[in-house]
Amino acid sequence: MNKTLLLEGLTDAVGFVVGALLGFGLGRLLGLELFAEGYSAGSIVAIAFVGLGGGMGLQAARRFRAKEAPDEEAP
Repeated sequence: MNKTLLLEGLTDAVGFVVGALLGFGLGRLLGLELFAEGYSAGSIVAIAFVGLGGGMGLQAARRFRAKEAPDEEAP
């Protein structure tokens, strides 16, 4: 039980971080500066890319984990 929870937490964390880094990279590729001084429109869009990337990475990790897990409802 504890090993399963640890694996779940680690995969969630890795998925979130990888997704956030991909979102950050996409923002940099488009020329948006996340850490710009003040809150310009480009900075806010870059922050949104990081947040959306993190959420998408988390969901991808959960789907991957669900696909790998055996069905518990199957007889």
